[in-house]
Amino acid sequence: MNLGSPDSAELKDIRRYLNEFLMDERVIDMPYLGRLLLVKGIIVPFRAPKSAAAYRSIWTTEGSPLIVLTKQLQAALQQQVNEPVEIAMRYGNPAPADAYNALMKKIPGLEEVIVVPLYPHYAMSSYETAVEYAKAIHRKKKYPFRLSFIKPYYDEINYLEALAESIKPYLQQDFDHILFSYHGVPERHIHKGDVTGQHCLKEVSCCQVNSPAHARCYRHQCLMTTKLLAEKLQLTKEKYSFSFQSRLGRDEWLKPYTAVRLEQMPNEGIKKLLVACPAFISDCLETLEEIAEEGKEIFLHAGGENFTMIPCLNVHPFWVKTIAGYVRKVAGGDNEMVLAE
Repeated sequence: MNLGSPDSAELKDIRRYLNEFLMDERVIDMPYLGRLLLVKGIIVPFRAPKSAAAYRSIWTTEGSPLIVLTKQLQAALQQQVNEPVEIAMRYGNPAPADAYNALMKKIPGLEEVIVVPLYPHYAMSSYETAVEYAKAIHRKKKYPFRLSFIKPYYDEINYLEALAESIKPYLQQDFDHILFSYHGVPERHIHKGDVTGQHCLKEVSCCQVNSPAHARCYRHQCLMTTKLLAEKLQLTKEKYSFSFQSRLGRDEWLKPYTAVRLEQMPNEGIKKLLVACPAFISDCLETLEEIAEEGKEIFLHAGGENFTMIPCLNVHPFWVKTIAGYVRKVAGGDNEMVLAE
């Protein structure tokens, strides 16, 4: 299960997709009427034309990169597992019901569907909304099978190994620094996810202090991925850093901001930069346009000399093998990788 994409780069499809995406109460978490006025009255009318231009810049002859890559992942995974594999999107097509129906046609007596959210980290606007949406469709249509969800795998050894293997070839080139850029979320989302109500963002080192809040703290999980990945890649502290991209609105989001760091780095002596995006499994608008195009322009305009975006995991063999391993564990009755209800 992935994020989703417009059906085309045409303005009407962009508007439809943005309305569905931004009207999600876990993305813009405000009362319905206020969200309705904000999204349909302000954001979509102004954002849709810009988004359409951005999507056109990355659109392929096969369609949306995210959809194409997810289908390729489906085909690659199907080669490694006996269970039938279908894909679903949180927004747009194919919907969860399409996947459920296809699976039931293949297995009339289907008892369990294992859902693999393509989000390594827990955030209410990504992992949580995908899981809750899949559950809601399951309840509404009264499907007879049960659902099992692969839990966030931000610190799981095989995910980290796959990431490391996908990044290693790029470390062979001459570079000054590698930036791990994660999708941003508003700080209020971090506070809302704090099950203790008194830990997250209360002090600078909150993510390094053990707490039950970390199970749903996106910031902590991104920092853990960064730390563990850097150790696997044997990066010294001055060779890497992290940031958060894709801000929307004027509220405070997680910092540092990727766009700001890209502008600052050349003045800090970082002229040759690698950028990786561990929160994204499949390359999409946020990596191909926001980082590889817009981010590169910001960095070079500020005085940078060389900018390389490292592709996401996509269909990397180590990643396909990792997902297959998750599926086999759950199918075999091992609940270690299953999200606790």
